[in-house]
Amino acid sequence: MKLFVGLGNPGSKYARNRHNIGFMAVERIAEDHGFGPWKSKFQAEIAEGRLGDEKVLLIKPQTFMNRSGQSVGEAMRFYKLDSTDVTIFHDELDLAPGKVRVKAGGGHAGHNGLRSIHDHISPAYDRVRLGIGHPGRKEMVSPYVLGDFAKADADWLDDVLRGVSDGAAYLANGDGGKFMNAVALRTAPPRSSKTPTPKSQTKPDTPTEPVVDDRSAMQKLLDKFK
Repeated sequence: MKLFVGLGNPGSKYARNRHNIGFMAVERIAEDHGFGPWKSKFQAEIAEGRLGDEKVLLIKPQTFMNRSGQSVGEAMRFYKLDSTDVTIFHDELDLAPGKVRVKAGGGHAGHNGLRSIHDHISPAYDRVRLGIGHPGRKEMVSPYVLGDFAKADADWLDDVLRGVSDGAAYLANGDGGKFMNAVALRTAPPRSSKTPTPKSQTKPDTPTEPVVDDRSAMQKLLDKFK
């Protein structure tokens, strides 16, 4: 069994916050892959289902972000799992909006949700880092992550969530490369080789021949006075 944990804050007030993109990711997986209904357990909302051959428990901690580790640790101990069976989906300030990266282990980089999970299950878990960009200054971080996504973010956000869902079975099977390929097909689809090249960019079939002026010097002089 695998635990896929989306990080966020509970309640409709926070539902569209940038900080809640982890919740959005596991919600999309549940919807697209026919998971069971969300239930309350482990101080969280959980949904059970399968991704490929792997049984997966989706978790949305309801403890607020800075105590997320309580819920994750409780679920992990109940199912007698290792921290390496856990994958956390979370917002990432250090990635541009729309960028996604997979990471095994590492630090928490000041993220309160990850810090709490470190404290409860150790740093040895996998993460899916979902880029939201950085507001530019440290003092702006809190209002930025607790602010809603802008309307202009709707397209790339939908692409990211669909890509994460498309690749979820690969992730559950431990194939991060195929997961990233699935995300890329949504967020950066290959351009068709059949797309016609604009005329302005095409080269002429034959070079233009230079015009040769074969008039005599006297004729050129006379032509100036016509």
